[in-house]
Amino acid sequence: MIIFNNLILSEVPVNKKVKNWIVKAILNENLKEGEVNYIFCDDNYLSELNIKYLKHNTLTDIISFDYTIGKIISGDIFISIERVKENAELFNTKYVDELHRVMIHGVLHYCGYKDKTDEEKTQMRSKEDYYLSLRDF
Repeated sequence: MIIFNNLILSEVPVNKKVKNWIVKAILNENLKEGEVNYIFCDDNYLSELNIKYLKHNTLTDIISFDYTIGKIISGDIFISIERVKENAELFNTKYVDELHRVMIHGVLHYCGYKDKTDEEKTQMRSKEDYYLSLRDF
C-alpha cells in the first residue's frame, strides 16, 4: 500500500496514477509492495530528522527509513517540498518531474540501489530516468 501524508499547507501533486506508477516500478524490480509511506514536509521538519537520526546537519530533499523484509518493500520516505522546488529550479526541470524523481529514488533505495559511489550514482540516475520514462500520466 502506497500512502501519501502531507504535513505542509501547499498541495502536493500526487494521486492514484502516481501510486500505480510506484507499484509498477516495485513489481518491475521483482519485489512486492508492502507499506510505503510518503511524508511531504518542509525543510525544518526534515532537517530535524536528519540531525536526530542521521547526525547530519545539512539540508536534504529526502530521507528514507527502510523497513523492507525480504522481497516486501516497506518504509517511510520523508520529502522536503521546499528542497524539491528549489532543486527543480536549480536543475531547470519541472517541479512535478523533480518530485517524481525523488519519490522513485526513495523506492529504488528499498530495492537495493545505492548512491554513495560515482558508479552507484550513475546506476541510480539511470534507474530514475527509466522509471520516469514509464509514467503514463
